[in-house]
Amino acid sequence: MALDQSFVGRSYPPTDPYEVGREKIREFALAIGDTTAAYTDPEAAKALGYPDVIAPPTFVFAIAFRAAGQVVEDPQLGLDYSRVVHGDQKFAYRRPVRAGDRLAVTATIDSIRSMAGNDILDIRGEVHDESGELVVTALMKLVARAAGEGE
Repeated sequence: MALDQSFVGRSYPPTDPYEVGREKIREFALAIGDTTAAYTDPEAAKALGYPDVIAPPTFVFAIAFRAAGQVVEDPQLGLDYSRVVHGDQKFAYRRPVRAGDRLAVTATIDSIRSMAGNDILDIRGEVHDESGELVVTALMKLVARAAGEGE
């Protein structure tokens, strides 16, 4: 069953602030195998003009995905999450995420469309710091696969 088009444009409440820590950034950089010094060494980050270490570009995914959870768990939307695959992810940065940032994310449904029986849901997560500055916009595409015969 196709998702309700009236949900396009719906925004969900901002998440509780997530405090970005140096150690979380370091752990993430090590996990993805990125040895960029500005991710682990405060002095290297300062030499580049940042007040502290900065996070790799994909670090914010976990925070944005948590916000998107409000969308996928909305019972009124009717999304069957057991059929969902992550179709695409993009980030549009205003500035890097830095250690010490306190970030909140507001998730908005940008579009819903059907293609070959699949529902395609575009979710925009606007990530703001505690002063209200937009840091990054995370764009996520989720695909709810159509049920096959015999399911």
